[in-house]
Amino acid sequence: MRQRYFEGSSKSYCGVRRIATLLGVFTVLLTVGCGDQDDVTVAADNSGVAVIPSAPGANTASADTASANTASTDTASANSAPTPHPMPLPDPVTPAAMIDLLQDSWRVYRDRFIQSDGRVIDREAQDRTVSEGQAYAMLRAVMVNDPDTFESTLNWAEENLLRQDLSGAKADHLWAWKWGQNGDGTWGILDENFASDADLDAVTALILAAQRWDRPDYLELAQVKLTDLWNLSTIDIPNAATEQGNQRYFLPGPIFAFQQGNLTYLNPSYYAPYAFRLFAQVDPAHDWMALVDTSYVSLNQSASVSAAGLPSDWVALNTATGTYQTVTPPPPLRSVYSFDAFRVWWRVALDYLMFQAPEAKDFLTTYLPDLESRWRSRQAIAAVIDSNGNATVDYEATSQYGMLYSAFRIVEPAIADEILTQKLFATYNNGIWDNDTAYYTQNLAWFGLASTAELLPFWLLDTGITTPPG
Repeated sequence: MRQRYFEGSSKSYCGVRRIATLLGVFTVLLTVGCGDQDDVTVAADNSGVAVIPSAPGANTASADTASANTASTDTASANSAPTPHPMPLPDPVTPAAMIDLLQDSWRVYRDRFIQSDGRVIDREAQDRTVSEGQAYAMLRAVMVNDPDTFESTLNWAEENLLRQDLSGAKADHLWAWKWGQNGDGTWGILDENFASDADLDAVTALILAAQRWDRPDYLELAQVKLTDLWNLSTIDIPNAATEQGNQRYFLPGPIFAFQQGNLTYLNPSYYAPYAFRLFAQVDPAHDWMALVDTSYVSLNQSASVSAAGLPSDWVALNTATGTYQTVTPPPPLRSVYSFDAFRVWWRVALDYLMFQAPEAKDFLTTYLPDLESRWRSRQAIAAVIDSNGNATVDYEATSQYGMLYSAFRIVEPAIADEILTQKLFATYNNGIWDNDTAYYTQNLAWFGLASTAELLPFWLLDTGITTPPG
């Protein structure tokens, strides 16, 4: 099996997040973290460190919102990669050395993917910007104590991604998911729908930043956003198991887009129990702890969709019977284990690391064995596994290994160490994983490596969160 060192293949359906109305009126496809480009090959020099050649599209110009309707270039970050400088891999692998590596990686990412005005560029997809990218940058910025980048990425999103109603007034405080170049050459919002995981991650970052930097205005903004997120992206679903009462569920986006008759479409990688616990602390007006419960109910029950017991990118919940099923045509969603589902491992791992949640460790212990077996037998895990448990591609994904690293550190640390040296260090060169257009990979690899019992207390310093001992 070869490792695919980018997330930009049309064959991989990478990073797929697709919102559909499912009502036959219109369909909006959200494909995040990918572009259509050729394979990128990675060689290794004599030291065993991956040597990443430049990738197609690496020097494309992108829009700078200083000029709202024309694409102007930001020469500091848009047209060329930062000049590489040697960044040796940690040897030995100590917490201090890993912190240094991740801080170096953040600086390179900031120079390469974030414009001076705060716009995060997805270089694998026509230099667009997605709300997910702005939120990831905010979360990483607060973790590395970079208040300037945090503020610039937040401000850019607030100025450019806020949704409008038909009259042109602000509709709510959530972000349109997609911004880029229109067919007429102007730049702006391309799709007004929101993707709830981005707003969730942004609010999480705001809460942490408010505490770390003593910014009550950040907390106020977080609370306003939480009200909109609750009202527009959570719903009550009848409890089919007991036939009594309702259960509150977190949807991937606008409510109207994810319900069709008795079927509700869910994305397990959007469940973030640790975030819901934080939200409950700052927004007592809404029952966020109910979403912790339904997150684990859904994560555990929807795993039955896969013969291998793996999380899926998308599943359908039959609200009449309370059962989960694979997504079938016509919706352009897929019940496979792939680039969306990778994030389940990280989000659940964070719930254990931040709150010592027993449900989190139980989930990891129950559902990681299939991937553990695949790793032990081949030292490789395919990037796409269908609902029958069959690998459907012959390549791997660095983004998956980043997410698995944080989870295996909790339940099988020896495997985590193997993944670190064989897959994550092997694809890292001068601050970049895979290649310098791989926006999605940079984030998932970084978050996975940063989310360990040894490192998380450092990233969460002065945020008001005290992580339990590992």
